[in-house]
Amino acid sequence: MTSITSFDRKLYYYVVQKGQEHGLQKLALKLSASGNGPVYLYLAVACLIIDSRGEALLNALVAAYLVELPLYFALKNMIRRPRPCHALSDGIASFEPADKFSLPSGHTAAAFVMATSIYLVYPQLFYIAVAWAVAIGLARIVLGVHYPMDIVAGAILGIVSVLLSQQFI
Repeated sequence: MTSITSFDRKLYYYVVQKGQEHGLQKLALKLSASGNGPVYLYLAVACLIIDSRGEALLNALVAAYLVELPLYFALKNMIRRPRPCHALSDGIASFEPADKFSLPSGHTAAAFVMATSIYLVYPQLFYIAVAWAVAIGLARIVLGVHYPMDIVAGAILGIVSVLLSQQFI
């Protein structure tokens, strides 16, 4: 476990360093904000209004979030992994996150719920949705509020939540 944690920390610093070298903090902040909850609601409602498959997307999202959110809160509060901006005191984070625990990444989980739901309803948009979800996850690392393994765990949580919720639709 120590080697995984060490690798995770090294990868964290590598991504943060590359983000700083290329001046990506402002872009990362915008990408991260695009992963806030209301954005998904707006997208789902827009699809509902302009496309007949919008109802299927909305249903998939609601069902998936009903699975994902309780799992997210349970995992976050059971694991209680401190965020890098708190544990490392590296001064990278330019804002205070909503909570103090990092594993799994809620932004990434929500982004992958959206991307996986889009795949089910609009498969032609899959690559765009996944690229967006990955970008949100990477942005969270660049901003100093998540380790890479938090992002991987969030992506898995989001995908699994959609797959599980599909059993109930």
